[in-house]
Amino acid sequence: MFTGLVEDRGRVGGAEDAGGLRLTVATRLAAELEPGDSVAVNGVCLTAATVADGAFTADLMTETARRSSLAALADGDDVNLELPLRAGEPLGGHIVQGHVDGMGEIEWTEAEGAARVVRVATSPELLRYVVEKGSIAVDGVSLTVSAVDDQGFTVSLIPETLTRTTLGAAEAGRVVNLEVDMLAKHVEKLLPQREAAR
Repeated sequence: MFTGLVEDRGRVGGAEDAGGLRLTVATRLAAELEPGDSVAVNGVCLTAATVADGAFTADLMTETARRSSLAALADGDDVNLELPLRAGEPLGGHIVQGHVDGMGEIEWTEAEGAARVVRVATSPELLRYVVEKGSIAVDGVSLTVSAVDDQGFTVSLIPETLTRTTLGAAEAGRVVNLEVDMLAKHVEKLLPQREAAR
């Protein structure tokens, strides 16, 4: 489990076909990783396969490549990284599983004082779970939805987010990974069952 608070920006050092896509990411967090550990890469929970020389490798399953933007990463791309929440640590963002629900595309960004407003278009299948003032993870970053309609949503990025994450360089046309609040999905599934039992 993660919180959506990015700990480091890693640098993709390679993406090779090893019977499936294998990513290599350089990061200072490699010092805290062992093979088999989980790490969120742009919001996607991956397993470190190897760790050496300040970098780790991770393999992408077909489902991960299909549902996220990771398959499009190239050598030199920056990625948001987060290690799992440890027992006893404060939950500073919101509960993020690292199980990306789908992708969105940045439509526009606009400065608003020291912050930046970002508009993300995505499918109705995802937007049904997005509510104003609710939480959403965008490329692994825990954000608060400032507005939502039937075609997309907006978020506001504070200076800290702009500095610490890859969203600071986000431009129109960029594809981002989205994870909606899992509570909304559970409620949607359980309510019809409850009604049927009455």
